Amino acid sequence: MVRPFGRVSVSSLGALAEAKRSELTLVLRVTVAAGLAFAADKLMGFSQGTWAVITAIIIMQASLGGSVKAAMDRMAGTLVGAIWGAAISLVVPHHGNIETGIAVIAAVAPTALCAALSPSFRVAPITALIVLVPSGGHALSPLAYAFDRVGEIVLGIIAGIGVALFVLPARAQNLMVVSAARVAELNADLLATLVAALVEGQGRPDVASIHARIRATLKQMDAAVDEAARERKTHLSDHADPEPVARTLYRVRHDLVIIGRASASALPPSVMPALEEALIRLRDAAIAMLRGIAAGLRAGTPPPDIRDFDASLAGYVTAMDELRAAGVTRSLESEEVGRIYALRFGFEQLGLDLKDLSERCRELVERGRPASL
Repeated sequence: MVRPFGRVSVSSLGALAEAKRSELTLVLRVTVAAGLAFAADKLMGFSQGTWAVITAIIIMQASLGGSVKAAMDRMAGTLVGAIWGAAISLVVPHHGNIETGIAVIAAVAPTALCAALSPSFRVAPITALIVLVPSGGHALSPLAYAFDRVGEIVLGIIAGIGVALFVLPARAQNLMVVSAARVAELNADLLATLVAALVEGQGRPDVASIHARIRATLKQMDAAVDEAARERKTHLSDHADPEPVARTLYRVRHDLVIIGRASASALPPSVMPALEEALIRLRDAAIAMLRGIAAGLRAGTPPPDIRDFDASLAGYVTAMDELRAAGVTRSLESEEVGRIYALRFGFEQLGLDLKDLSERCRELVERGRPASL
C-alpha cells in the first residue's frame, strides 16, 4: 500500500513543480543571489555583512526588467538617504535624546518627501536613519559608514543583476506573452457566457468572476509590458515591442463590455429564429479566433486565419439586414431595438479589433520573441 502512495506523491509533486516552474525558478535565483552576495560581502570585508544580501533578495524579481527597475530604485534611494543621513550626522549634534530626536526629524523629513514624490526613493528615509544612528555601536564615522553602506548595496545589486542575467534568466517578454494569451482565453470564455445568455436566457452567473480574472491578468500584462520596455531601453533585450498587442487586447475587452450590456437578457422570441443560427456561428468563429491567438502567442506561431470569422460576421450582418427588411423590429419596444443594434455594433467593433490583434500578434512573431514557454 505504501508504494502506490509513493508513486502518486512523486507524480503529484512533478506536476506541481511543472505548474509552478516560474515560481520555483525565482526561488532558485533568489537563493543563488543571496549566497553570492554574502560570499562577496565577506571577501570585501564590509562592516555590516547583511545589506548586500538583503539588497540581492529585494531586487530579484520575476523578470530581468523587473530586477533592473528594483535595482535602480534601490540605488537611488540608498544614495539619497546615505548622503543626507551622513550630512545631518555631521552637522546636527545628536548626543542626548532631545538632540537625537531633532536629528532624526531632520534626516527623515526631507527623505520622506522624496519618497512621497517618487516611489524610487522609498528606502531613502530608512537609509538616512540607519546612517544617522548606526546599529551595533560601530566606530566608523558617519561618512565612512555611509560609504560602507552604499558599497554593500552596490555589491548586492551586482550579485542580483548578475544572477538575473545568467541563472535561468526570465525575460519580461515571456511573462507578457503568457498573460496576453491568458487574457485572450478569458475573453473567449466571456464571449461564450454572453452569447449563451442571449440564446438560452439562463442568466450570466459567471460573468463577474470572469471579468475579475481578466482585470487581474491585464494588470499582470501591463507590468510585464513596462518591464519589457525597460529591458529594451537598457539594451538587455532586442525583442519586438509587445505594447501594441496589449493595447489591442484592451480594445477587445471593451468590445465585449458592449456586447455584455446588450446581452443582459435573451433575445426577443420574434427575432430569435432569424438571428440564432448566425449568432451561434459568429460566437464559435470568434471563440476559435481568440483561442487560436492564445495558442499562437504561446507557441510563437502566427495567429489563425481570420477569414472564417469575417464570413460569420458577414452572415450575422446579413441576417440583421433581412430582419429589418422584414419589418420584424417594428413590433418591438424601442429599448429592445436599441439592444439588438448595440449587439451588432459590438460584434462589428470586435471584428475590427480581432483583425488588428491578429496583425499585431503576427508582427510580434515575425520580429522574433523568446522560444517556447
